[in-house]
Amino acid sequence: MHDIKWIREEPEGLIRALTRRGTDAAEARALVDSLLSLDERRRSGIAKLEELQARRNAASKEIGAAKKAGDNDRAEALMAEVAALKTDIPALEADVKAAETELNDTLAAIPNVPLDIVPEGRDEHDNVPFDAPAHAEAPGSALPMPALRNFAFTPKQHFEIGEALGQMDFEAAAKLSGARFVVLKNKLARLERAIGQFFINTHTEEHGYTEVAPPILVNDAAMFGTAQLPKFREDQFSVETVDKSISDFSEALLWFEDLDNPNADREHAEKSKDGRLLAAFNAWDRARKYKSTSADDPPPPSSEVRRLREAYAREYIAFEKGVPANLWLIPTAEVPLTNLVAQSILSEEELPLRFTALTPCFRAEAGSAGRDTRGMIRQHQFNKVEMVSITTPEKSLEEQERMLACAQAVLKKLDLHHRVVTLCTGDMGFASARTFDIEVWLPGQNAYREISSVSTCTDFQARRMNARYRPAGAKSTRFLHTLNGSGVAVGRAMVAILENYQNEDGSVTVPDVLLPYMGGVTRIGG
Repeated sequence: MHDIKWIREEPEGLIRALTRRGTDAAEARALVDSLLSLDERRRSGIAKLEELQARRNAASKEIGAAKKAGDNDRAEALMAEVAALKTDIPALEADVKAAETELNDTLAAIPNVPLDIVPEGRDEHDNVPFDAPAHAEAPGSALPMPALRNFAFTPKQHFEIGEALGQMDFEAAAKLSGARFVVLKNKLARLERAIGQFFINTHTEEHGYTEVAPPILVNDAAMFGTAQLPKFREDQFSVETVDKSISDFSEALLWFEDLDNPNADREHAEKSKDGRLLAAFNAWDRARKYKSTSADDPPPPSSEVRRLREAYAREYIAFEKGVPANLWLIPTAEVPLTNLVAQSILSEEELPLRFTALTPCFRAEAGSAGRDTRGMIRQHQFNKVEMVSITTPEKSLEEQERMLACAQAVLKKLDLHHRVVTLCTGDMGFASARTFDIEVWLPGQNAYREISSVSTCTDFQARRMNARYRPAGAKSTRFLHTLNGSGVAVGRAMVAILENYQNEDGSVTVPDVLLPYMGGVTRIGG
């Protein structure tokens, strides 16, 4: 989320950032002009509102004085003025709120500003190799880069190996859940568990991360904070606890259609002290009562009013039942780990905070039709070890390289050849200011594939979740910097192990560092 004050003072800065990310220059300028227009509408509306409120208060006092002086004509004129102000003020309040909502919605859809050191480019073909230095606090990062393996046979892809072993079953998973799922059995199931345990143990015992077991169901605010919402809604899996088909939902809709006492309903929402219920009511109430002031400012269509009414109905029922109306399955543990500091003010002495978690992750993979349709590279459900750091702006870049070293350390210990690239401006993620990708070599595919992304988000996420810290000796606060990185994806690590440790007879040798987790198993199959 961007600071509108910065955009107001340096509009060219945002225009440049957007064009570096690939937005057309004219489109970027039009967007910034729109932001500044909304900001001016909001600010001038607030100033006018304060003026009207002050006049209302003054006129109310003048009424008493006029009556006391026996000036009934003036008293009546003042009462008429106050009555008009009581109509004008709510209309202006609604306009200010509408401008503020549109401004915030627009800001929420704008990606982070790339750091100046990020190479410019359009896509993955413009990414730049990065010679990652070792880090003293990630001992394994000092190991030499593992060599590419030479095979005396044509190496197979991971799914060919797993299916031949009878321990990787995509057909059974499709019967249970559909495409992009897998059932692992026997020693491969144990291997996956071993990989995750090795990663989490290394990060906690050697790299100074605190292990966290977070919820894997989170609310809208958490997903907004890390920028999965609203832009990437279609990529997420949601869990609705209030079904549109149930009878109480239908009854609630009928009740709302007949509602003739909105004040009572507002009172109920406010007394509930439930932020989601009140927000849903306000959104519906504003939409249904909206009055157009010009052809350029039409009221919302009836379909939108109905959608907002249904959203309120779901929240109402959920509140009455004592359950959330909707939760999201996490696409990465970055979401709950980063949000641990949401709505907080930390002291500088507490920093840095370093969290890690091994969790299932869920992604709809919208827009990935036809890509990686076979195997475990692109799944709807997968396990991943995530690393999150919370630090000061001054330490952000140093912390990112430390995190990168931690991710590389586990791959070097697994003796997996890989390379590191700095993503160009056109290939970076929405919330990132700079990203390193680690790409592991897969001999079966004869290609490098991403196995980890390590990003600094600067204060972009912190602004969305209002996460701050107070520098030592300072009275004012600053926004934190948040970083995240895979440490690493368990499924993709298994893919790399199967392809790099395969033998000609179809068996797979277990990497040495995983032997303590495998109960004496040194080879799978054969």
